[in-house]
Amino acid sequence: MDRAQKEKVVEELGQIFESSGVVVVAHYEGLTVAEMQDLRARMREAGGSVRVAKNRLAKIALEGKPCASIADYLTGMTVLSYSEDPVAAAKVVDAFAKTNDKLKVLGGAMGDSALDPAGVKAVAQMPSREELIASIVGCIGAPASNIAGAIGAPASNIASILSTIEEKAA
Repeated sequence: MDRAQKEKVVEELGQIFESSGVVVVAHYEGLTVAEMQDLRARMREAGGSVRVAKNRLAKIALEGKPCASIADYLTGMTVLSYSEDPVAAAKVVDAFAKTNDKLKVLGGAMGDSALDPAGVKAVAQMPSREELIASIVGCIGAPASNIAGAIGAPASNIASILSTIEEKAA
């Protein structure tokens, strides 16, 4: 890799560290190619990405970034998992690590907050953005449907009373 390629990688990693809601660092030593492809597919499905980069280049890219505290985790064979959704990458990595003991979560960062392995697990248990939006919409929609039902109920009651009177009269 020549200097221009290294500079490009550092720039790409810098953008990842700035724009991601969460970055998870893990050791992947011993993972097969098929297992790594499975992790990448799961992450893509959740809206995140997986990146393997030289630790030295990643440390350079971290300088001056809010999540610079994860530089200590960048030793050995590391993989970076990240997503804009602050929970998605942590959920996928945590679920994958439960089924595959070769992936060891070292820690991560959520904004400027450093996460240890327990912190990554805690973030993974939080509801995702879509789940939160769905629950908020459900809370907002429930009273509206109750109001519509209450407004419509007297009209339907009157209609049923009139139809009953009409049947008796006939």
